[in-house]
Amino acid sequence: MSKRQRKRFVAGATCPKCKATDTIMLYFENNIEKMACVECDYTESQPQANVQSASRSSANVIGVFKPD
Repeated sequence: MSKRQRKRFVAGATCPKCKATDTIMLYFENNIEKMACVECDYTESQPQANVQSASRSSANVIGVFKPD
């Protein structure tokens, strides 16, 4: 059983990989917004707000030491 996804094309958008215009589409998959190019199969995901805020809180950390 396939689940239909509503895909929207972004007018005037340029693909960062192949530089083609009007080939970028946006869609949701598992409540995550994703972007894809129909020309070169480039994809990018928008992180959820709670994941994005958690990764920014440790922006001043240089490294994490995990002893074995």
